[in-house]
Amino acid sequence: MSQTMRAVDIKNGKGPAGNLFINADTPKPTPTKTQALVKVKYFGLNRMDLLQREGQYPLPPQAPKTLGVEFSGTIESFGNDAEKGFNVGDEVFGLAYGGAYAEYIAVSTHMLIHKPSELSWEECAGIPETWITATQALYLVGAFESGKSVLWHAGASSVSISGQQLSKAGGASAIYATARSDEKCKFCVEELGATAAFNQTGDWAEEVLKATDGKGVDLIIDFIGATTFGSNIKALAKDGVCVCLGMMGGMEVPAGVNIGPLVFKRLRYEGSTLRSRDEDYQGKLRDQLEDHAIPKFKDGTFKVHIETVMDWTDVMKAHELMESNKTKGKIICKIT
Repeated sequence: MSQTMRAVDIKNGKGPAGNLFINADTPKPTPTKTQALVKVKYFGLNRMDLLQREGQYPLPPQAPKTLGVEFSGTIESFGNDAEKGFNVGDEVFGLAYGGAYAEYIAVSTHMLIHKPSELSWEECAGIPETWITATQALYLVGAFESGKSVLWHAGASSVSISGQQLSKAGGASAIYATARSDEKCKFCVEELGATAAFNQTGDWAEEVLKATDGKGVDLIIDFIGATTFGSNIKALAKDGVCVCLGMMGGMEVPAGVNIGPLVFKRLRYEGSTLRSRDEDYQGKLRDQLEDHAIPKFKDGTFKVHIETVMDWTDVMKAHELMESNKTKGKIICKIT
């Protein structure tokens, strides 16, 4: 059996999308301990992949250099301490610390889920990172409960698409979103069921206050960072929470931002990540996804919104498409 495989690699170790290429001499991973070796059929793109490609994402120590954290495929073999309930040949999808842009991936069985027959391979490849991230932000960090109101920034991004559906199923009193185009705002309301969506190029925080009769929202999930910091504080209700998951808008808060409401409104502003978490933490989220979300995927309550499926030989174009910020949903690549 060959000890090498094809995998997406980066010329010079980092750089623009044009540096991506398929390396046919990549060492094939060997599963150890709790791991399974999965032959990958499809993988999903995430914004962290762009940052990692540019050398701007700090990798956890257990992550391979190959990009990609979510995938679907079939199990080929196991390590010596794999989780029970999985067998060679099983159709699965899952979350990994890295390595999904490849023909094979070694991943903990604690992060695998059996593929439901009701879902396609493409759909399954677009679930793990986005839905687990949204679940973590909403419940574990944001302490969401039925009856609370929620605002999701970057409303047409995959995590926010997942989050708006989770919020609705969880009994949110109102669901708001922001996006940088009227088309994406319309998508959030008409396709995802948001109460309202606001164009982020305007004073969206003021619009939130108008929509809530001056109260504000109980929970904000933010991927933007510095440029939304002040407006988040303005838009939050008393005892509100903002969960910050990204820094697309930079890391330095603009001058003149008034932090007084942090104290006066008793706000909690918390950052969080998923990829750097240990296997036990991620495994609990996997269990929550499997127990509570998968049944809703099966009956059609939850939907994986896919922008496009591309051959992995076009991975450079796939990255460029994500960088364009014009998508509404997942970009999925098929390994051929």
